Amino acid sequence: MKSDAIERDAVLEAVIRIAREAGALVMQVYATDFAVRGKEDASPVTQADERAEALIVPALAVLLPGVPIVAEEAVAKGEIPAVGNRFWLVDPLDGTKEFISRNGEFTVNIALVEDGVPTLGVVFAPAIGRLFAGAAGLGARVEDSEGRRPITCRAVPAEGLTVVASRSHGDAAALDAFLAGRKVASLASAGSSLKLCLVAAGEADLYPRLGRTMEWDIAAGHAVVLAAGGQVCRLDGTPLAYGKPGFDNPHFYATGSVLGA
Repeated sequence: MKSDAIERDAVLEAVIRIAREAGALVMQVYATDFAVRGKEDASPVTQADERAEALIVPALAVLLPGVPIVAEEAVAKGEIPAVGNRFWLVDPLDGTKEFISRNGEFTVNIALVEDGVPTLGVVFAPAIGRLFAGAAGLGARVEDSEGRRPITCRAVPAEGLTVVASRSHGDAAALDAFLAGRKVASLASAGSSLKLCLVAAGEADLYPRLGRTMEWDIAAGHAVVLAAGGQVCRLDGTPLAYGKPGFDNPHFYATGSVLGA
């Protein structure tokens, strides 16, 4: 088992490097007067999404040969590999709307899924200089201007939950209904998969997502939450799994402790 942990650590370090390289490409585009196009589903796409994915996919293919790679922009073009017990999920630019609005809250997401569970993930927010990483058996950590340090989910403070919600996909009525009866100390908005990472870092207690997401949107952040001791569940409390037909997610929530505690 020790050798498995060593191998997983090596893979994680390699994915961190890949995410940072992709983030550098994203920031090169961010510094320009980039164009925004619409995909078939009407969601926006930029050169940053495409350049980052073009770097990530071949790098992962070399890192773990033969492991299928499900990447957002490739899927949008109809390039959908068959997946088995082990596959990658890649969102080269999560939070494209945040990228376009230039608020800095966008991320590069890379996750490894094994038997339906995201067991390794990296979330890099290049504009704000924060990288979150985690893997089964290795714990979770953050790398930022203060260096590299471990992170863990926290117990809910006595004053109540700190809740994070989507900046670009809010449904206030659904969120109010979900939070009804819970002791909430504060409610904040954030973009992209950073919301999951805030739960993992003990900077928030609950992230309910009551709108549409795809597996590549959240798998990396989910892996970090799990590595930090938290959970991501469907609204009925069962664990959220991956490799679903179409890669669509149901509504879910991420929490660092038992919901309602």
